Amino acid sequence: MNEQAAMEDDVTFGKLVKDFKVVVHDAESLCKATASDLGDKAREARARLAASLESAKANFQKLEDKAAAGARATDQVIRSHPYESLGIAFGVGVLIGLLVTRK
Repeated sequence: MNEQAAMEDDVTFGKLVKDFKVVVHDAESLCKATASDLGDKAREARARLAASLESAKANFQKLEDKAAAGARATDQVIRSHPYESLGIAFGVGVLIGLLVTRK
């Protein structure tokens, strides 16, 4: 059951990443398509949107890099200390089991 929950989280995160990229691409396409048809206020809004998109893309890339680095570090620790990792996972599982069954 835990593996299924982890897979669902991965699917959810993967879908979020894909959806975010689609939204950014669509917003960029909208900005390019309407570049010549705008009044002053619309140009200001377009400029703010473009700046927000660039900021969002940069922050998203940083988050993606940080998550990948964390996954690599975790993998390295588990590979270098497999028995300790199993012991900790077992202990956490027992603790959670006790807390869940406690009335």
